[in-house]
Amino acid sequence: MIHRKKPPVGVFIYFMIAFALGTYFTFAAVQGDFGLFSRATIEAEASELQAQLESLNGQIAVMENLTHRLSDTYLDLDLLDEQARAVVGLLRSDEIVIR
Repeated sequence: MIHRKKPPVGVFIYFMIAFALGTYFTFAAVQGDFGLFSRATIEAEASELQAQLESLNGQIAVMENLTHRLSDTYLDLDLLDEQARAVVGLLRSDEIVIR
């Protein structure tokens, strides 16, 4: 008759702890604050913010150009005429207004 030796309980507990730790770290790598899903969300937000930054930089460039064209050192007569018409409502003497 062959007697089989039962595995010690300590080995079973060791493997259960190792399995629990492996499961925890796998979950943290996927779902945690620095996990794969969080990284995908952060990268999507970063690309959206980059697009907004490029749009705002374009608007700033347009405003800087208009500001430069109205500065004391540079006078754009067409822009000055456009602003005078829009803000004050000025007309030239050779123009006819139709309402």
